[in-house]
Amino acid sequence: MPSASFSPPLFYRLFFLWIEPLSAVFGAYWAHFLPATYIQLTHAASAPASDALVPLSTRIVLSQLANLYFLFTLNEALVLRSTDDIRVWRTLLFGLLVADFGHLYSVYPLGIDIYWSVSKWNAIDWGNIAFVYAGALTRISFLLGIGLSKQHMDDKSKIN
Repeated sequence: MPSASFSPPLFYRLFFLWIEPLSAVFGAYWAHFLPATYIQLTHAASAPASDALVPLSTRIVLSQLANLYFLFTLNEALVLRSTDDIRVWRTLLFGLLVADFGHLYSVYPLGIDIYWSVSKWNAIDWGNIAFVYAGALTRISFLLGIGLSKQHMDDKSKIN
């Protein structure tokens, strides 16, 4: 038996259907079309000086990253819009939460202080850390049922 029809609160709809997918499109654009800038903002000391100096292998990897950002956009914006089943929302958002932790782990080689040295952050750091924190906390809040109706909280244990 399918779960009851679900309409998430406005905050979750804004964040998961608009804000986060749009931010992922911007990340995809930067990774694919501005590779030297993307790399320079990630780690200036090891970055090429211009797009012309970005190795082909790095361009390919950045295009693959851009593709994954775009997939992230499509999954969140289209899959979540296509269903009113809270189980689908929970499943997709749990997968993205796991990816949030992987994304945060990926910047660990920059040093442990990257996670809290806000005054040293540049545009990429704000996206790779602060925005990922915001996404993870929003997903955790959703998965814990914060702001959801009691009916939807009771429904979370029903798996068919």
